[in-house]
Amino acid sequence: MKTRFAPSPTGYLHLGHAFAALTAYDTARAAGAAFVLRIEDIDQTRCRPEYEAAIFEDLAWLGLEWEEPVRRQSQHFDDYAAALARLERCGVCYPCFCTRREIAAEIAAAADAPHGPEGLHYPGTCRALDPRDRALRMQAEAYAVRLDLAKAQKQLGRAIHFDEWGRGPGGETGSQRAEPQLLGDVVLARKELPASYHLAAVVDDGLQNIEMVTRGEDLFHATHIQRLLQELLGLPAPVYAHHRLILDKTGKKFSKRDRAMTLQGLRAAGTTPADIRKRLGL
Repeated sequence: MKTRFAPSPTGYLHLGHAFAALTAYDTARAAGAAFVLRIEDIDQTRCRPEYEAAIFEDLAWLGLEWEEPVRRQSQHFDDYAAALARLERCGVCYPCFCTRREIAAEIAAAADAPHGPEGLHYPGTCRALDPRDRALRMQAEAYAVRLDLAKAQKQLGRAIHFDEWGRGPGGETGSQRAEPQLLGDVVLARKELPASYHLAAVVDDGLQNIEMVTRGEDLFHATHIQRLLQELLGLPAPVYAHHRLILDKTGKKFSKRDRAMTLQGLRAAGTTPADIRKRLGL
C-alpha cells in the first residue's frame, strides 16, 4: 500500500521520527507500493529551511527513497482554502473568537464540561453568534474556524468506520467505528493560517492517493475526526496503522530539543543506519 511520512521542519529528526519513517517505508516496499515524503510546513513562523534540508539528509542516510516531487503544504494553500470553503457552504463550521484564556475560564466555570482523550472540549461559546455580529467581528478580530460537530454529524446522517491494521481478529485489519464526538468542535483553520493539522492531513492524503496512513498511536484518536472530514469532503478513506511510540529512558516521547538523540547527533557519534534499525527493533 502507498504510504507517507509527513514531518514538520521545526527541528531535527530524532529516533521517534526514524521509527515512523522506516515503518511507513518498509510497509510500502513490502507491498511493492510507493513511499511519499510530505513536508508539513503550514506554520511558517516555526518552520526553518535548515530543518527541511536536514530531513532530506537524514532520510537519505537511513536509505529511504521517495516519490518526487515532494509536496510542501506551504505551496498548496489553495487546496485547503477550497476544502474549507466546501465545508462552509455545507454550514458545518463557524468562526470562534475566544482566546485560550477565555476558553479555559469557560471550561472551569462548567461543572460538567465534556472531555475526550485530548482533554476538555471547546464549550461552544461562539457557536450560536448572530450572523451579522460574526461578519463584523471577522473583519476586526483574530479568529479560528471550528467544525460544528453536531451539524456535521446530523448532515452526514449515518455511522462511519475506518479500517485499522492490527486491531482485527488474529492481528489482521479490523473495522473501527469512528466517534468524532471524542474530539468535539475542533479547529479547522485560523484567520492567519489556511488549515489545521486535521484538515490539511485529510486533503493531502486524498490528493496524494495515500492508501495506508502509518503514524504513532498518540494520533489514533485524530482518526475519528479525520474520517468525518473525509466523508464531508468526499475523500477516500485509507487504511490506518498506528504503531508504538519510541520513548526515552524516562518513558516520555523524544523531543526535537534533545540534540543527543537527533539523527544528526547519533550519526556524528558514529551510529550507522543498521544500528538505528537494531535499536528500534526493526
